[in-house]
Amino acid sequence: LVNHGMSTAFLEKLKKEVEGFFNLSMEEKKKYWQHPGDIEGFGQAFVVSEEQKLDWADLFSMMTLPVHLRKPHLFPKLPPSLRLSLSLSLSLCFYVNPEKVMGLSPHSDAAALTILRQLNEVEGLQIKKDGKWIPVTPLPDAFIVNIGDTLEIITNGTYPSIEHRAVVNSVQERLSIATAYSLRYDGEVYPASSLISEKTKDFPLPQFTQYDGEVYPASSLISEKTPPLFRRVRIEEYFRSRYARELRGKSQLDSLRIQHGQG
Repeated sequence: LVNHGMSTAFLEKLKKEVEGFFNLSMEEKKKYWQHPGDIEGFGQAFVVSEEQKLDWADLFSMMTLPVHLRKPHLFPKLPPSLRLSLSLSLSLCFYVNPEKVMGLSPHSDAAALTILRQLNEVEGLQIKKDGKWIPVTPLPDAFIVNIGDTLEIITNGTYPSIEHRAVVNSVQERLSIATAYSLRYDGEVYPASSLISEKTKDFPLPQFTQYDGEVYPASSLISEKTPPLFRRVRIEEYFRSRYARELRGKSQLDSLRIQHGQG
């Protein structure tokens, strides 16, 4: 994504602020340490065993919108200039043990959309297309937009989530900032009006809504020829499960798939 309206000066300022945060001493960073059972804060994600050769990265993750969900021990304590610039989450990889660390293993994002900025323009991101891994060359001032699992579920597979991975650069650490757009844990979402027609407008509301924190295929996209591909799941459950397990491609999304024509 280019021509987005954010100036080069702003993006360079953001880069310096993020670098400054991760260059703090460990004692300083421990002030933002993840609480047990919580994915927000500073720490490591997707690491469930010391035997893993992947997924070792310093990560700072934080929800900023809606405002009432901000953690009082995180956002207000960040440096003021960084507070003004942040969107949702940061990830910075320090590969201090190269023989053990390879990057981030293949995965898709749990959210609906992820907007990624490779701050120091170091190569490492790859996406899977037609069974092959394709490097994504960083472009100056550009953002990468990835479709996530939530959007694939709602569109019943029309817009598939992007499987991607990160590989280690042997010379320089890779620094990126990601903003994840997702559904509320406890809210409602309705199909876009563009999906509603004379044939579908009178459907009972619960058939085509994501309600009470659950997500499932929009009924306006379901027919005899296109049955639902995914079972419904609570947003909070899906996210917590994602951060509590190793990254293995699209295995978590695949666990929700409904098998048709079998048995």
